[in-house]
Amino acid sequence: MQVYNLHERRLPVEPRHAGALVDGLSTGEDRLWPTGDWPAVRLDEPLAVGASGGHGPVRYTVEEFVPGRLVRFRFRAPRGFDGFHEFTVRPRPGGGSVLAHLLAMRARGPALLSWPLVFRPLHDALLEDALDRAERELTGTVRAPARWSAHTRLLRRLAGAPRGRRVPGDAPDPGRGNPVAPGGRTRRP
Repeated sequence: MQVYNLHERRLPVEPRHAGALVDGLSTGEDRLWPTGDWPAVRLDEPLAVGASGGHGPVRYTVEEFVPGRLVRFRFRAPRGFDGFHEFTVRPRPGGGSVLAHLLAMRARGPALLSWPLVFRPLHDALLEDALDRAERELTGTVRAPARWSAHTRLLRRLAGAPRGRRVPGDAPDPGRGNPVAPGGRTRRP
């Protein structure tokens, strides 16, 4: 099964500002990945070609990195994920930028079921949360915040993830053991 999954966000900022978010992936100052609600991206070395790691059960190696513009990760796991996922930043005609995430793969074997039933709903929710976080980081607000589907909430519950949902960029629920950011708030779906 061929999979082409694209998430984009138009941002009213210069590409270099959106690119800085991509360049910060997996660092102590990661302002893109929504780690309050999702497993953090962890790499065995700084973001560069050859760095390996992943998030949750998803494993990959950095295949291409152009600072401020592109990072592509080649899948190593789960079994049956044959392809890549990447973040790109491009200028918009007339000003601003587009921050995009593309997952392109051929699902084989167990991924023929695990992708559509488990990974895709979680992936889509995570990516929309990441784009919400990027928009909040770069503009101070999110025009239309993403919402988790009932299917996504059920999958997270079955996986043992916390039931609460934090607004990306806001303070986590203090009961979840995360540091609290000044002025934050917690929202439950």
